[in-house]
Amino acid sequence: MKVSTKGRYALRMLYDLAVHQEDGYISLKDIADRQNISKKYLEQIVPLLNRSGILKTNRGNRGGYMLAQKPENYSVGDILRATEGSIAPVSCLEFEPNECPRAGECATLFIWEGMYKVVSDYLDSITLQDIIDRSSSAGSDYCI
Repeated sequence: MKVSTKGRYALRMLYDLAVHQEDGYISLKDIADRQNISKKYLEQIVPLLNRSGILKTNRGNRGGYMLAQKPENYSVGDILRATEGSIAPVSCLEFEPNECPRAGECATLFIWEGMYKVVSDYLDSITLQDIIDRSSSAGSDYCI
């Protein structure tokens, strides 16, 4: 599995919102400036995060974005699924149940299922709060 720029930038955007959650709604311009990401690129990511219920949006003069829930409620797995679609290593594992006509006779299916479980479990075990905590203890910016 290769995480796209969209997934990495979404994680950086949400990390930024989590770090600045006390500031209320944050503009995309502020996030873009702090994270050194194109505002236009962030505008493409926002609808994916809105659709997933991860963001709260406020329009107007004091408008911007904030997390809909606390940082500890969002796993890296949730964020990547919202932006990447699936994190399955092979297409036959993208849907439950596996509808591949070869699933019953596939000699390598156990490999992909095992890989999928390990990656999913790992990504689901790390929250935005974990990233903040690790970044704070390291004493520097966290690189995603």
